[in-house]
Amino acid sequence: MGRRLPRRTEAAGNLGSNGHCEWRENALVHAAAIRYDLHIPQSRSLKVKRHAIRPIVDGLRHRYHLSVSEVDYQDQWQRAAIAVAVVASSESQLREILANVERFVVATPDVEVLDIETAWLESERA
Repeated sequence: MGRRLPRRTEAAGNLGSNGHCEWRENALVHAAAIRYDLHIPQSRSLKVKRHAIRPIVDGLRHRYHLSVSEVDYQDQWQRAAIAVAVVASSESQLREILANVERFVVATPDVEVLDIETAWLESERA
């Protein structure tokens, strides 16, 4: 469930014959992107809608240090879609963060979760 990414070494002793740092394999990266489709039934304007979803976006950014964005339905009063990107050092840590994020979003008052879609970064290794 992760992909090996090259990492540049920093030590001067690791310079290759061309004078550039050599690349080496690093640990697996575990990542996922989650999309939440939301319904805000009390909303009667875009301003009210943004007021309802702003605590979700800001809360996830500040509490979990994640990338979060409103990604769809920007022009609809009662619908919103937010996407969250998560990167972790292990699969168990990734799953724990995803569970915490879902609890946070679901617990938001005045917002109903209509759908949750998760996309995983898959490993190239078998």
